[in-house]
Amino acid sequence: MNGRSIPAMLLALAVPGAGHFYLGRRNVAVAYFCIVVFMFAVGLSIDGDLYTPSTSGGGSLKMLASFASMGAGLLYVIAMALHVSGSVISATYEYGSTFTLTAGLMNLLLVLDCWDIANGRKDPPAQAEPDEADGTDA
Repeated sequence: MNGRSIPAMLLALAVPGAGHFYLGRRNVAVAYFCIVVFMFAVGLSIDGDLYTPSTSGGGSLKMLASFASMGAGLLYVIAMALHVSGSVISATYEYGSTFTLTAGLMNLLLVLDCWDIANGRKDPPAQAEPDEADGTDA
């Protein structure tokens, strides 16, 4: 295990893309941040709901959905602090909830991706190639 693994994973869990930014993949980090935040915001804007352990009633599928929602990190914490909730009678409730779940699950996959990058299981970011025509660095 690399010394950068745990900080990268914790950053990635807290803020989508932050772990990749920490590991030097800045362009990818910005893209991941935008994608996860966009999906989470769309989900909430179309009356999606956040699953919570307290409202799951002990059902195993609802507990898994709670874990998926919490995967969005600080987005989840902020939405819960603002008491954001969707309306069950809205026609887009299920779609919105699916967007928020997908955003959380995507962020959890990004946490695992940070682990792989920090431990050298993925290729390092592409480096600029030297200019071979004249033998000097570009």
